[in-house]
Amino acid sequence: MTKNIISYIERKGGTASYTVSVDSRGSYTVQRAKIPEETECIIVVGGDGTFIRAARDIVAFGMPLVGVNLGKLGYLCELEESTIENAIDELFADHYLLEERMMLAGYALKRRERTEEITAMNDIVIHRSGALQIVNLNVYVNGEYLYSFRADGIILATPTGSTGYSMSAGGPIVDPKAKMLLMTPINSHTLNSRSIVISPQDEVEVEIGCRRSEKDEQVEVSFDGDNNIRLEVGDCIVVHKAQVSARVLKISKKSFLEILRKKMQVYT
Repeated sequence: MTKNIISYIERKGGTASYTVSVDSRGSYTVQRAKIPEETECIIVVGGDGTFIRAARDIVAFGMPLVGVNLGKLGYLCELEESTIENAIDELFADHYLLEERMMLAGYALKRRERTEEITAMNDIVIHRSGALQIVNLNVYVNGEYLYSFRADGIILATPTGSTGYSMSAGGPIVDPKAKMLLMTPINSHTLNSRSIVISPQDEVEVEIGCRRSEKDEQVEVSFDGDNNIRLEVGDCIVVHKAQVSARVLKISKKSFLEILRKKMQVYT
């Protein structure tokens, strides 16, 4: 399909090249040096996971993306194999909208040492590690104590990520163009735990609390499913709105609600 896309663009009078974003170890290594300077748009061929990682890898370059879905259920990749040529025609005619998608950024404080900040398009997930036991997670918003969750973990999601893991954990579905931060506990062991929606200007800090006298609980933090960081009791993760936004090209005139309705039919 990649070769067919390049061939069609060239027949239209444009130029195109491709880069493979996965190395032999399964790591995503899109580099700016591999992307030609005159690039106006990046077409991502794959599923939503591929699109998310591509957006995260090139967000600093400011280039817009459009996705071609090869997966079973895609919310982000609006194009299909059967519609890609028509979509390229629309791109050449400048018939598209450009959406700015909010992203998250987070860093850990491990023994008071700050780690490198990492961005995420979908979510930042704090989840238990090792033994099958719940963990205590103390949540602060802008430095003010909010609540202590006894759960398997917490999902901090963007509106784009609301249709991913957060939805599976019972979180709300949000229009991806919105600007807000969703906080959803995973398998909470308290009856009054619900998803919490907060302002994108807020900063969330999740501290790993102590539940056992040995203080040997551990959790892992993943950014869009990658870049895991292991934390211990007393460590914390700090999450806030990223300074950069993913730029997504929208060619189809279908609304988010129409796309959502059709995608959800797969489950019925």
